[in-house]
Amino acid sequence: MNIEELSTDCDVIHADVVEKVRDKMPNENDLYDLSDFFKVLGDSTRVKIIWALDQDEMCVCDIAVLLNMTKSAISHQLKTLRQADLVKFRREGKVIYYSLKDDHVREIFETGMEHINEKYMQE
Repeated sequence: MNIEELSTDCDVIHADVVEKVRDKMPNENDLYDLSDFFKVLGDSTRVKIIWALDQDEMCVCDIAVLLNMTKSAISHQLKTLRQADLVKFRREGKVIYYSLKDDHVREIFETGMEHINEKYMQE
């Protein structure tokens, strides 16, 4: 679609910028997946679990004690985090240990925390 053909209530359109950005725009499915990724992080319990796993590998019972929650509630949240590909697990005998999936998850989480902490440093 041509910029001139668009119906808009804008008085000024920078067509060169719009075209440059449009050419780089990810496809709709990727943007939906990214939106879903951030929705998973929209739950405070899951964020607490991610924070804990950013510190160290932990089993369900350790996380449950840390967060003062039931093992079942933690398992449910871990399942969601696994399905979103944010955490991984390994088995050692009967115990399953969870950790963050990779450095990308760690970087996203830690960058988010840095952003939040900046807000408090500016006050």
